[in-house]
Amino acid sequence: MSSTAVLVATLTEKPSEASLTVLSGRVQILEWRADLAGEADSDWLRSHFAGELLYTLRSRAEGGRSEASLERRHQRLKQAAAGFDLVDLEVDRDMDPDLLAAVKPSSRVISWHGGPKNLGELQKVFARQHEVEARYYKVISEAEQPGQEVVPLALLHSLGRDDVISFATGEIGTWTRWIAPRLGAPVVFGGAGNEPAAPGQPSVQDLIGDYGLPDLPSVNRLYGIVGTNVSQSLSPRIHNHAYRRLGLEGLYLPFHVEAFGDFWLEVVESGTFGELGFELEGLSVTSPFKRVAVAVGGAVSPLSEWTGSANTLFRREGTWQADSTDGMGVIGPIRARGLELAGRSVAVVGAGGAGRAAAAALRAEGAEVTMVNRGSERGRKAAVDLRLPFCALDRFDPALFDCLVNATPLGRHEDDELPFDLDRPSREAIVVDLVYLRSAPTRLVRMARESGRIAVDGREVLLAQAIPQFKLMTGYDMPEDESRQLLGLEDVG
Repeated sequence: MSSTAVLVATLTEKPSEASLTVLSGRVQILEWRADLAGEADSDWLRSHFAGELLYTLRSRAEGGRSEASLERRHQRLKQAAAGFDLVDLEVDRDMDPDLLAAVKPSSRVISWHGGPKNLGELQKVFARQHEVEARYYKVISEAEQPGQEVVPLALLHSLGRDDVISFATGEIGTWTRWIAPRLGAPVVFGGAGNEPAAPGQPSVQDLIGDYGLPDLPSVNRLYGIVGTNVSQSLSPRIHNHAYRRLGLEGLYLPFHVEAFGDFWLEVVESGTFGELGFELEGLSVTSPFKRVAVAVGGAVSPLSEWTGSANTLFRREGTWQADSTDGMGVIGPIRARGLELAGRSVAVVGAGGAGRAAAAALRAEGAEVTMVNRGSERGRKAAVDLRLPFCALDRFDPALFDCLVNATPLGRHEDDELPFDLDRPSREAIVVDLVYLRSAPTRLVRMARESGRIAVDGREVLLAQAIPQFKLMTGYDMPEDESRQLLGLEDVG
């Protein structure tokens, strides 16, 4: 069964007329954060936006920036009621009878924002809110540690209502924003400015492009990506599109995790998802947790056991299995160009999980692989484990190799130093970058191509490892051509 959610675009600054016109065709409600953007001309907003307008003056006590006195605050909220369709009223400071009289029930959003709470405490918050008639009730708690982000979802599950908005703020709570509408929350908030209104708030663009909102197809299986830097990942875009394209009842989520063990115990093994009506079936594992992912697998593939690295966790008959498709991410794009790897001298720069998997796959193809790493101890251990030669980064000469693989994090930012000197290798050297940007090649790839070399974009690597990963997780083939288009790779090859 499929339904839809109401999309809300949150403005933290005055938008352009053009951006409002675009939003008018994509979202149903425009939220004006007056504590961040100042006062708004509702008539001007209406002249460029066709949907409803929501006025929010978030107090500093509830995570906003407004320090207005209670009297001045209520004056501004009363004024807003005359020009806006909806007005956010905080349950702890805006239940004044005169203010409630000025804001009709169908225009009220009774809200509460606070720190971590248990389920009983959030139920008491809602009970206070529900004493006042309103269109929506909003109960938002911050998540500071794994397990705390689940509590707002438990509230939705316990209430079984369609007028309660509840999710967790903070980076670790981001994924709850996509589960909440599956549990009855009628509204999903997305940022429409340069800065999110709250930690973990996704952009409207990502809500639509990566998650297919406002449509809410049925979901019973959950998947996701686990790491410390998942907000910019393109994996949700291609995985979620594939589920929709194939008619699978799946949803792929971003799990921001600081301590993998805590996440595994408090969220995965706790049975949280099952209690909410979902089954967690697969996880893409990214830096820095690829080695620990091997440890949680009840069954480990020979490749992951050999490399000590896994980028994929999936369930088979109730058992979590660990495997790695990282190597295919490197091998696939090179093969696609009709290039042979056998006999090539290859330097893999970086000795983390991705570097280990890449080195193992390249050696299996017959390449002569050398591990290169800044930290000698870590690099030497990886080389010993894989039975490969090692070279410290400060002694590394790129000119000695005809294929260079960047398996370090360097390149995510434009001002990052390059992982190696591109003036050194031959013009025929192949450059493979495991790092990617969301909509353009990295500086390393750009410079390599400008010098006439073959260079593999990290988005190609992402897709090449995602295809076998998707198969492991779901048993189905990912639509490759469509995925290439979604990643902006139509002309690469």
